[in-house]
Amino acid sequence: MEFEHVKPMDIEKRSMEIIGQELAEMGISLPADKAHIIKRVIHTSADFDYAQTLTFSEDALERATDALKQGASIITDTKMAWSGINKRALENLGGQAYNFISDEDVAAIAKEKGCTRAAASIDKAANLNGPLIFAVGNAPTALIRLHELITEGKLKPALIIGVPVGFVNVVQAKELIMETDVPYIVARGRKGGSNVAAAICNALLYNLDSSRGAKKP
Repeated sequence: MEFEHVKPMDIEKRSMEIIGQELAEMGISLPADKAHIIKRVIHTSADFDYAQTLTFSEDALERATDALKQGASIITDTKMAWSGINKRALENLGGQAYNFISDEDVAAIAKEKGCTRAAASIDKAANLNGPLIFAVGNAPTALIRLHELITEGKLKPALIIGVPVGFVNVVQAKELIMETDVPYIVARGRKGGSNVAAAICNALLYNLDSSRGAKKP
């Protein structure tokens, strides 16, 4: 068995090269403005299906970029997604990452309303000031609650990253988000996860973070 000798600092770069080569072998050409996001999701998941299923609203990247430049807050539905976001890159742009899933008031609201904590945490996040980016990688109920607040005119997110994974209401919740006029990045179908949500956030951040040098693929 032979191993490829790669310096630790070059592993990510080499991984992206391999992803690009394999996509080319599959005959898949990624849109230039979205390639850095799709490749980072593939890098995180080792799943090339995302080259076909990751779906962007027409103005998603422009609106997300503007929001991040204005110091947007990123709200996640899980601690895992929150942990995976590069906080330094976000703070360099004046933003913060939040996760309210373990907050006592969120637990109390969820119990009172008979809903999930993920849904209750969306209500708490709706009170934050400034542009809001929601990164949902686990709970379709969070997407459903976002849709309700948007429909009621109570919330206008700068971007929704809708990539929950699973079988119950996952596909339906993603489709709901794609019916709104809110910018979105959605992984169609059942696949997704907190790691995918964080990867998309980081791809957006790294494209703006000059401290990382040239734009990441």
